[in-house]
Amino acid sequence: MTHDTLAMPVLYNFRRCPYAMRARLALLSAGITVEVREIILRDKPAHMLELSPKGTVPVLWLGDRVIDESRDIMDWALGQNDPDGWLNMPSEGAAWIAKIEGPFKNALDRYKYATRFENIDAKVERGIAREILGTVDAQLRQRKWLFGDRPCLADMATITFVRQFANVDRSWFDAEPWDGVKRWLEQFLDSQMFADIMGKYPLWHAGAAVQTFPKSLDLTHF
Repeated sequence: MTHDTLAMPVLYNFRRCPYAMRARLALLSAGITVEVREIILRDKPAHMLELSPKGTVPVLWLGDRVIDESRDIMDWALGQNDPDGWLNMPSEGAAWIAKIEGPFKNALDRYKYATRFENIDAKVERGIAREILGTVDAQLRQRKWLFGDRPCLADMATITFVRQFANVDRSWFDAEPWDGVKRWLEQFLDSQMFADIMGKYPLWHAGAAVQTFPKSLDLTHF
């Protein structure tokens, strides 16, 4: 692996991946500009695989260091700068993140990609994920975000997976009686921050012109 001095960090990215999305959320909140290299998963760049042979996104290259787990990218970015106070969350926040990253995402994958697994009932898996989301509906009926009037890491490290879950069958999701969860998701989808992280970029190739993320640093996200 090469060890270079970079003009800015380099992010290998796939726009719709919920892991890459949450990494971009933290970079945006922290005010960190990166060179973004948009890829397609069926044709991964050789340099990305050199940096991170496991071949998943996001991959953040710092020149002398590679961070190839989205939560680690979030922690790194917010460790540089946390102007929105995302790291200020109660201990219950870490437990919620672990639940979404673990059993919820496991059920989500089996619901969304049921044909990839043997002896899987997609509706059973959907029910497992539904039960997990239902545990926070009551508190989300009482406040805007999981733990108050402003988002924290517990919200931003998990809401992109809830978006993915909702989009598997949006009619079913919208018909569920969880007004708190739906409002929580919708305020995120309607936010400037979501719009900022979902800007489109041309596919990257060696020698391509540098593209930067974010395109602007407007910190009035919510």
